[in-house]
Amino acid sequence: MGSCVFPVFMGLILLQIHKISECHKIEVTPDSGTIVIFSKKAGHGLDCSVCKNEGPSQTCNSNLRLTEAQPTTVTFNCSQPGDVFSVEIIQEIDCPTTDCSIIAVHPDSTRFLEFTRTFTWDLKVQSGKVFQLDFPSPGMRQIKPSESCPDKHTYTITTYQRAGLANIGSFCRNGTISRIQVLYRGRVTLEVPKGTDLNPSDFKVSMGPAATGVVEMDVKLPRGPFSVDFFTPNYATGYYDEQKMKWNFALKPMHNFTVRFQHYAPPECKKKTVMCDYALGDETSFTVAPTEIQPANKQGDFSLTLANCDAKKVANVPGLSLNFNVEVFRSGTPYLCTVDLRNEEGLSLQIENKNPESYCEMSLNSVMQEKIVVPAGTKADLSFLDCPVQDLQLTATKVIDCPSVSARDVTGPSLTIPTLDPSLPVPLHQFTWLLRLRDQSTVDLMSPKGSYLHQSLPDKQCNERVSLLISETEGSNIGQFCSAAEGTIQKIQIKGNVSITVTPKIIKDLSQEKGPFLKFGISPEITENVIYSVSPLISGPMYLATPNWPDGMNPSSSASWIIYIPQEYKAELLFSNVSKPKCDSGHTEVLIGPLDSQDQTQSWREDQSFTGPVVQQQSFYLNMSNCEPKSDRFAVLSKISLQKETKKFLGIILAIVGVLLLVIIALIVVCIIRKRKNKPKTNRSSIYMPRGKPVLLGNAGFPKSRADNESHVYASIDDPTMYGHLVDKNQPAEVDNGAWSNGHQVDAYPPFTGPMDSVPAALDSSAEYSLDRREGDAFQSFLNPPNTFNLPRPRSPLISLGSLGFEDRRMMDNALNTFKSVGGINPIRLSADESRLQPQMDSDSDSYPEPEYEVAI
Repeated sequence: MGSCVFPVFMGLILLQIHKISECHKIEVTPDSGTIVIFSKKAGHGLDCSVCKNEGPSQTCNSNLRLTEAQPTTVTFNCSQPGDVFSVEIIQEIDCPTTDCSIIAVHPDSTRFLEFTRTFTWDLKVQSGKVFQLDFPSPGMRQIKPSESCPDKHTYTITTYQRAGLANIGSFCRNGTISRIQVLYRGRVTLEVPKGTDLNPSDFKVSMGPAATGVVEMDVKLPRGPFSVDFFTPNYATGYYDEQKMKWNFALKPMHNFTVRFQHYAPPECKKKTVMCDYALGDETSFTVAPTEIQPANKQGDFSLTLANCDAKKVANVPGLSLNFNVEVFRSGTPYLCTVDLRNEEGLSLQIENKNPESYCEMSLNSVMQEKIVVPAGTKADLSFLDCPVQDLQLTATKVIDCPSVSARDVTGPSLTIPTLDPSLPVPLHQFTWLLRLRDQSTVDLMSPKGSYLHQSLPDKQCNERVSLLISETEGSNIGQFCSAAEGTIQKIQIKGNVSITVTPKIIKDLSQEKGPFLKFGISPEITENVIYSVSPLISGPMYLATPNWPDGMNPSSSASWIIYIPQEYKAELLFSNVSKPKCDSGHTEVLIGPLDSQDQTQSWREDQSFTGPVVQQQSFYLNMSNCEPKSDRFAVLSKISLQKETKKFLGIILAIVGVLLLVIIALIVVCIIRKRKNKPKTNRSSIYMPRGKPVLLGNAGFPKSRADNESHVYASIDDPTMYGHLVDKNQPAEVDNGAWSNGHQVDAYPPFTGPMDSVPAALDSSAEYSLDRREGDAFQSFLNPPNTFNLPRPRSPLISLGSLGFEDRRMMDNALNTFKSVGGINPIRLSADESRLQPQMDSDSDSYPEPEYEVAI
């Protein structure tokens, strides 16, 4: 039937409704310059037709061609038109000039999805030219006509020649062909089956140079090993025209190629023969027959031109058919080595090329590998071709199954790097220990070198030769650590399995570091995820970072720090960097408390502000626990500084004592200075006469002036004594009335009332004032002094008590009991004996006062 409209008869109402329900109507609007054709598949739906428009103008047929760019109603009088009809969308592209460049855009991918679609581009250029198709990367791949593409998008290229239509070939996407040039006029078709979404792969159409053959393909071969097949036009049916076909191959550096003819069907030539012309680079070219050996293991880019003969085109006589293969592979000699891990329990190796642009080829047991993995307990043969050492990275992993732990701790071996095969051409970049626990226990990590561990943080980076990354195998990283002199972490306790990865920081090859890097032990399970035991430095501050800093802690995880404070010090804790989350369930909590006492603790939650510095007078603990975050993260960086502990009362007492000492010292100094200023410059001296023997007491010097003292005042004056110089000096001692005693002339003295029962021992004469005495206490007179004393005011000499060395002529007879006035003293001449004692000069001062004398008998 040609219409869905039927006469209405009462007996056929149900049939009419059924027929209407089987109709399928769509609206089609062709693009400008596009033709849409609906064609019935051969042998399908003989009673189904396609109709254009509606009403009286409706026309129906087995095929429909739409050329006008206007909406058209298309009706199918069957319910499943996609099973009966196919759709072909044709676009004509004409490039009359050399600057023609058109992008062949695929139609809307959602149109006609229920039909088998064929998209056709009819291409035309100037006579004698070629139309050029440039395909986007990665290009096209040629297949046999009987094959189909994996993505169900099959491209076919044909060309129109005088001899008829020639099929250049069928192609799929994701291949090595980047460009195809076809003589004069041709067609490109894309066939997509029903129900398959169109995946557009637009290509560019342009007019190429003058034609030299029926087809020319540019091929970019990837890095080897790789092989690809190519086919001549009209493959399987044969090509008869005397035309040339050319393939240009571009190879990667350090690659060789080999050409193999997989299938060759020669034509029956009327004249000439089929020949293969090869060009290697710009200088080398040669020609071989298809039946001869083709080039093998050659290096560099090359081109192959296949020239057909004038073949006979008769029934049952095949034309030219050729299927050839091009294989590329690396040139050079590989480096071979063998790795045996059967003697090292739990050790595995991984080798990876970190430079994808290099031409390195690695093989494991003769199998090319992008990354080589040598499993633990195996032996493997490795091959490296053109692999620079700086592009390769060798990592090793050692699995250690830790023993079970009871109530006591178990000490494990130190972590060291085992000796690797020296034939490996790659330096060791990274080594990982995986500590696996058999039961619920804890891994204890300590530095093996006597020093402590130091955590690498932005303000205090690790500057050692290697760095250690400690992680929870089922969680996040704990942090980067190293063994350093300024380390503060005595021990790290981690619940569950642990991985430790050592990487070099200064050195290039870890195999040079034999370790040990860490000591580990196994202890009973702890409640927290991580516990740090730390001893802050006295010399400077230390930093504490939550696990996985600066990223946040794992949800519902906790960490604790046990901080040991030395005696006579206190700790100041400051939260220098805090990131708080918004909790979905639970709360974050920071708890601080003394370690060995039940004093009050301090705590904060995520909805509370952290206070300023917290001061702890003794060892304490710091605990942090995370909630189930809804957003953001929980991360805290803390700073601990030690300060010298000072007691208040002790400080006050010491300060007072210090001030008192200063005052006392100042008073003593003042008293000494004042005493020295008030002390007489001479001492009082007396001459003691023990039974005629002169005794010198004190300083024997006479004062130079009597104006300021009372040395001239006498308690009583004895006249005979005062005027004894008028008496005869030869008078006997018993009648001299005291003027002369023991032959010595004396001054007047007051009565002596001192003790007489003992006589003090005579003092030794000093070097300055000496007395010359003879044996038996016999008196010896002084030597006669010189006639005059010319020295300035000499000190009076010490003389015997029985003589007077000087005569003061200012004294008046019988009347004087004092001096007249200050004046010069006239020396008198002494006897010969008395002149032995010379007057002593005072070299220090000429105004030194004369001493006072008191003579006692």
